[in-house]
Amino acid sequence: MPDILDEAEEEYRAERAQQMLARYGWIIGAVALLVVAGLGGREAWRWNERREAAAAAETYLAAGRAAAAQGADLRSVVGQYDALAKDAPAGYRTLARLRAAALKAESGDRAGALAEWDALARDVGVDSLYRDLATLNWALHGLDEGPGGIDPATLESRLAPLANGPWKASVAELRALVALRRGDAAAARGLLTPLVADLQAPQGVRDRAQRLLAGLGG
Repeated sequence: MPDILDEAEEEYRAERAQQMLARYGWIIGAVALLVVAGLGGREAWRWNERREAAAAAETYLAAGRAAAAQGADLRSVVGQYDALAKDAPAGYRTLARLRAAALKAESGDRAGALAEWDALARDVGVDSLYRDLATLNWALHGLDEGPGGIDPATLESRLAPLANGPWKASVAELRALVALRRGDAAAARGLLTPLVADLQAPQGVRDRAQRLLAGLGG
């Protein structure tokens, strides 16, 4: 008797499964198609993303080679970086903007360079590491007195929040220069003295800090 009951139960399950498949099989098929289509779409998106990144890398490197060529037309290369900054993936957009700003400064367009670095520094869509780097370049090139020079108080207000960040050694050096610009030798010494002793700071930064301290009689 148990065997008969077991067989009957198995037949009942099989019949129910066939009924369910006949009734809802189209849904299962549709879901399977959606899964396949989703996987295919994701792979296509990844392929396109890799292709765009490769194209942006080649354009970025080509612009770098053009900038390094003897007698290069830097303003023309700036245009190449500007174009890349509009269409490239996010990482290359940021790098292109940084290079464009640097070349503007090198070619004499200081106002344009400062504006680009300032815009980068304030762009919340850019990684904070590069925003801070843009702030450093903005402050460094804004230190010069005369037309286009930036007020020391403004420079200090932008640099101070970066004191403990990834560029802290360079920030300390720049803040010391800003202090000297406003005539505060004591504040400059207070920033340079620990910088000289900071073994984590780049050697070049420590050497410059030592020379500045020596010039201040420290």
